[in-house]
Amino acid sequence: MPRTDILGANYRSAVGDVAKTDFPDNPPSSFNFTADNLLPELALTARGTAVKVLAYGTVVEVVFQGTTILGGDSHPMHLHGFSFHVVGRGIGNFDRHQDPTKYNLVVDPPYQNRVSIPTNGWVAIRFRAENPGVWFMHCHLERHMVWGMETVFIVKNGKEKGSKGHATASKYA
Repeated sequence: MPRTDILGANYRSAVGDVAKTDFPDNPPSSFNFTADNLLPELALTARGTAVKVLAYGTVVEVVFQGTTILGGDSHPMHLHGFSFHVVGRGIGNFDRHQDPTKYNLVVDPPYQNRVSIPTNGWVAIRFRAENPGVWFMHCHLERHMVWGMETVFIVKNGKEKGSKGHATASKYA
């Protein structure tokens, strides 16, 4: 456990002293996330402090995948500091080649700061990283946070382009 908080470390330009900045862009291993009989060792998560550092203005897509690990459950995921567009959702395993073709990028996708991930399903969100700072993303179920279903986005400073209004879905197409 770090002795210094990530927010404080960020302001001292010392995040690398308290957290790894190599949070992966993809799952470390691929398997059938929604299978009925998963290997017991898949329930063991690695403990650590890893953050995702984002350049200002980056369009970020996060796909939350529900699993049957430890019995499966719905997950109310919340992102501090941002609202996001819910651009897609489905049941089963997310298919990175097929499912994005069905995203709602035209007809006013929902804009919110919390989304429920269905048991054995997935939800894709997008937001533009235009709020510099340290932002916590987590499951609202306390036991899931204790299990490590949480991370931090660090958005670097940058110059604002255009108006302060929220980004529209057409900016993500």
